[in-house]
Amino acid sequence: MGHVEKLRSFLDEKVIQYNCFDFIETDPISIPHRFKKNQDIEISALFAATLAWGQRKTIINKCSELMRLMDNAPHDFILNHQSEDLKPFTSFVHRTFNGTDALYFIDFLKRYYQRQQSLEDAFVSGFKSGGARSALIEFRELFFAADYAPARTRKHLSTPKNKSACKRLNMFLRWMVRQDDSGVDFGIWKKISPAALICPLDLHVERVARNLKLISRKQVDWETAEELTASLRQLDAKDPVKYDFALFGLGAFEGA
Repeated sequence: MGHVEKLRSFLDEKVIQYNCFDFIETDPISIPHRFKKNQDIEISALFAATLAWGQRKTIINKCSELMRLMDNAPHDFILNHQSEDLKPFTSFVHRTFNGTDALYFIDFLKRYYQRQQSLEDAFVSGFKSGGARSALIEFRELFFAADYAPARTRKHLSTPKNKSACKRLNMFLRWMVRQDDSGVDFGIWKKISPAALICPLDLHVERVARNLKLISRKQVDWETAEELTASLRQLDAKDPVKYDFALFGLGAFEGA
């Protein structure tokens, strides 16, 4: 068995180990798993991915707080809230994400869902024209197209234009696009291929990927995320980001 085959076999086993229902409870993906309606899943997943830094327990608690403020019916709240319903959001804080940011996210989502049925449509044309890089650049430009968009909120939505690895948005896309029988990722978006996704690159994934010689770039940026994904496509061209489960699990739970 050659090196690639050995690595594929090893990582495939780790995918099976960590891409399972037990993983959900302690992960931010548990937030969208509370919902059945696609729009509720999309909205809660976008907030959960955006807030996904720091301790996982704190992330889940803060996302739960946001969902409670939306009456645990985010799509209905986004479309039908009154101005007084927004007052409790002004005191929301998670690390550097504050009430100003939350209110602009709500404002964008209201304007968007008044015209569209799914957030998927905000990404599709970008994927068709230039892959994940174009899709994320176009989404951020759409998100901040309003002339009153707060400058401070921009840091909460990364873009490859700034060389960011865009970990949170790539994770959000994985949740929405990937589909298998494990029940972790949702796979509710059908117009984007899992083959086109970019692997989320966090500290755990980066460290394990370097140890396994999957990346060689010293920086942690968009090109490094692309390099990692290209390596993973050699193991599974159709579903490279399934290995996010293996790399994250090895780093976060096994200290690899």
